[in-house]
Amino acid sequence: MSKLNQIIAVANGKKTKTTREITEAYKKVQKAALFDGISRTYQPVDDEGETFPPEKKNVQYSVSDAIEEVSKSLSGLFDIVATQDWANTKATADIVVDGQTVLSDVPVTYMLFLEKQLQDIQAFVSSLPVLDPAESWQWSDAGNCYASEVTQTNKTKKVLRNHVKAEATEHHPAQVETYSEDVVVGKWNTIKFSGAIPATEKTALLERVGRLSDAVKFARETANMSEVEKIDVSGPLFKYLFNTTLN
Repeated sequence: MSKLNQIIAVANGKKTKTTREITEAYKKVQKAALFDGISRTYQPVDDEGETFPPEKKNVQYSVSDAIEEVSKSLSGLFDIVATQDWANTKATADIVVDGQTVLSDVPVTYMLFLEKQLQDIQAFVSSLPVLDPAESWQWSDAGNCYASEVTQTNKTKKVLRNHVKAEATEHHPAQVETYSEDVVVGKWNTIKFSGAIPATEKTALLERVGRLSDAVKFARETANMSEVEKIDVSGPLFKYLFNTTLN
């Protein structure tokens, strides 16, 4: 069994490392281009039409990736700080949300830490990108992201035409005016991809963070005296917040 001073020393290093990792994840969710993908194929109107190679850009990052990275980074920190705080105090209470006990016998000192972490998680969830409401999205198992409906746009090219303003006569040549006309030569079929999530899902996540934050504050005020030794909090916390199971 580790001594308290060893836990404190490890916790300080873990806090520094986790802060760096969370900062990197937060920066990535600000880059909308990482969440976007597209696939475009071209079909000429006829066999003699000009051809164009397909265009494709894969989704480089998704909300599920961001949640997994943040969850894994925070899980070790949550557990080691819990071990430290549990050893420092006997004041505990259950954290209950809508009648469901998320964590039992939580020390007041750890609840103070958890309140601050939940504020950071709320900021993280608030920054998650949502799907463009102007598009109709469906989940794509093949791409492991959302895909829009296929849209079709025309490919045109300018063709020169001649317009006879005046026919030729015995004494004057014909008066001809040249003009350009846009002619459809093919069609682009476009599918947009996105690693973002529906706005309703983001709202639900924010509500869950808010309810858990309120429950932590309430539990802190009504804490009871208790002793604990070995603590595992990251599993149930992140299962509640993001419905994920940490390895």
